[in-house]
Amino acid sequence: MSNIHRGSSFEDFLIEAGILEEVNELAARQIIAWRLKDQMETNNISKSELARRMKTSRSQVDRILEGEDPGIRLDTLERAAKAVGCELRVELLPEKSASVSA
Repeated sequence: MSNIHRGSSFEDFLIEAGILEEVNELAARQIIAWRLKDQMETNNISKSELARRMKTSRSQVDRILEGEDPGIRLDTLERAAKAVGCELRVELLPEKSASVSA
């Protein structure tokens, strides 16, 4: 039995499956959640304290820290980052295969 994906990259597999963008978005949310939890631990900030600093509910903090809710808005993540003493940065990078000419 021959493996049709042999020699291809995982990214190629995700593209072929039509889920690359979805997987990248989930990974980004989970990385942000992981970094927030790390900063909370470093700064000894509880979930309740984070909610207080963000002026939001503890359940909203739980959703942010789960890192899976696609409905979490960018401004909410910015407030969470600020509440743990960080800055959230978003970059706009050209796609690997795309080029833009003026």
